[in-house]
Amino acid sequence: MRGTMTRTHRAVLIALTTSMCLQSAWPVVAGPREQAKRMHDRLTGVAPTESVLSQMATMISAGNAQGAAMLAMDNSSFYNVTLRNFVAPATNRAQSAFVPLNDYTATVIGMIRDNVPFNTVLSADLVYVGNVNGAPAYSTSNNNHYQYLDNNGIDLKSALVATTQSSLTGVPAAATAGVITTEAAAQAFFIMGTNRAMFRFTLINYLCRDMEQVQDTSYPPDRIRQDVSRSPGGDSRIFLNSCIGCHAAMDPMAQAFAYYNYDTTANQLVYTAGQVQPKYAINTGNFKQGYVTVDDHWDNRWRSGSNSLLGWSSALPGSGNGAKSLGQELAGSQAFADCQVQKVFQAICLRPPSNSADRAAASQISSDFKGGNYNMKQVFAETAAYCMGT
Repeated sequence: MRGTMTRTHRAVLIALTTSMCLQSAWPVVAGPREQAKRMHDRLTGVAPTESVLSQMATMISAGNAQGAAMLAMDNSSFYNVTLRNFVAPATNRAQSAFVPLNDYTATVIGMIRDNVPFNTVLSADLVYVGNVNGAPAYSTSNNNHYQYLDNNGIDLKSALVATTQSSLTGVPAAATAGVITTEAAAQAFFIMGTNRAMFRFTLINYLCRDMEQVQDTSYPPDRIRQDVSRSPGGDSRIFLNSCIGCHAAMDPMAQAFAYYNYDTTANQLVYTAGQVQPKYAINTGNFKQGYVTVDDHWDNRWRSGSNSLLGWSSALPGSGNGAKSLGQELAGSQAFADCQVQKVFQAICLRPPSNSADRAAASQISSDFKGGNYNMKQVFAETAAYCMGT
């Protein structure tokens, strides 16, 4: 018996090894149904119905893979699951996807559903709410409205409706700035501090750059605020070789947020037109000769030097007043378009663009994104079509 078992095991091992070698030598190419199933799974997180799978497979066979992706995106799970997980990390400092639904997340989901040009995400007077019977009204002081949608598993694809922030929050339309001035973003990034967090996380989430990646010590320090020591730890070299690399360009741009704050007592965004928030004058004794913020005028010094490679729009002036015009400046850059494509590529292909073919595809999708009125669903469709066989 023992010898027979050994021979059996040996035969199974040889068969498995042969099979593995054959698979390695001749990889199986997924057919249209397999590609359709993979595409649907990645776009929605759920299996397609037989009818949808057949339609998608037929479209793929006919060379219309993007059409198949658009069909998959009709599924509510694309909005309730995929887009929610796609947006949620941008709404909090921990960059966690495990946070309640809020006005920031709902607004981005609604914009993508409605094909709203995504380059307005940092500047529009826009917020999405749920048109649901029994839901608490939108409030600037709590998240009860969105928590109700969350707790009751409301279909976001059908429930979300667009309205203006200015009509709900009291912030003037000219001072609204897309997701920047949503209550969720204000609570996360305007709370306490110096409002530099709002600039930094907007950069991370929409240009895919953190401050270390855009350091440039060639700019003058004349707009760096008083709270930044010029000799941290008693060593001025640290300021000249490190601190100035971020603050010399960041502080002139973060000045756009000078009239904003998050009131932790009232639990809401506060906008004080023409009045600089006290937080811009904290720790003035660190360097009394530093810059004193007097208004919300901003300048983009990255238009020259190494960060000009971020691709700033020649159609925009590169300076202005307030968060709305700064949001337009950031979203008008090539880096903004590339960043959205990179994030979608990671979400759908389950990897960043990692080889020459990936990078060429991402570059083309980015070009189509800008040329196609910044349609994010098109980015998802093109990316899914590219990755459906891998």
